[in-house]
Amino acid sequence: MRKMLISASALLLAGCASAPAEVVALPAAPAETARPPAQLQYLYGSPEAAVAVRATNTRIADYGVWRIKERPKDSVVLAAGATMDAPAFEPCGDKPFAAVFDADETLIWNLGPMRYFAEKGTAFDPKIWDQWEKTGAGKAVAMPGSVEMVNKLRAAGITVIANTNRSAANAKGSEDTLRAAGLGAFKHGETLFLMGDDGGGSSKDGRRATIVSRYCVIILAGDQLGDFSQQFNVKDLPAAQRMALATSAGATALWDKGWFLFPNPVYGPWEKLGWDDAFPSDKQWEPK
Repeated sequence: MRKMLISASALLLAGCASAPAEVVALPAAPAETARPPAQLQYLYGSPEAAVAVRATNTRIADYGVWRIKERPKDSVVLAAGATMDAPAFEPCGDKPFAAVFDADETLIWNLGPMRYFAEKGTAFDPKIWDQWEKTGAGKAVAMPGSVEMVNKLRAAGITVIANTNRSAANAKGSEDTLRAAGLGAFKHGETLFLMGDDGGGSSKDGRRATIVSRYCVIILAGDQLGDFSQQFNVKDLPAAQRMALATSAGATALWDKGWFLFPNPVYGPWEKLGWDDAFPSDKQWEPK
């Protein structure tokens, strides 16, 4: 694989994307003069992002309370083998209600390691991230409105579950981190599902299947499309096809109606996009 220059604005987190085999980090500017990369400034420090995140959390809470007034027939978790072209969902029966969330950049902002990587000018380091999972309690913060949202769902009788690509080996650290951020108790294997709980690796489909076998899942929320279905993260899926899936009729029927996406301009599969993926060639313009 060719060498790639990775700046702090191209941070990669576990389960979101894979770091290249050979990485050359750009040198960090002196800490006393450097500013965080624009993406980090926006997500973690701007009132614009805070308002957008809080609004999403408010919609989730209101939707959950409204949705359980009439028992839904189906969960919002795709059934095994279902596709966005032919969506089908797991039946609810009389199972209790649940809302399933990713953790990182969905329930919490990982301010500790994100600042560390940015100040050092380094790419994502799995060894450092492993330390973060174990010892990060108190250095992550609840995202705007997430505490209020989680409390409102629980008060309505909806079980709040985290399904995250943090490591099962570090379960206690993740439980402690969520609790320290004010989000209450999460218990591994019951309300906290982690990478390593099954043989699915970073795919959350297997863990979703386990959750939906126990609960009527009325809400899925995350910051990456893989938080809803692994079909969005099929290896080597062309950018145009991924866009088509995410904006298909089947997906559109679910966005903000059971599926809720949080803004995350910091990292994700979209980092692989080229010029023509982001800017259609027929819209190219140059001044005369």
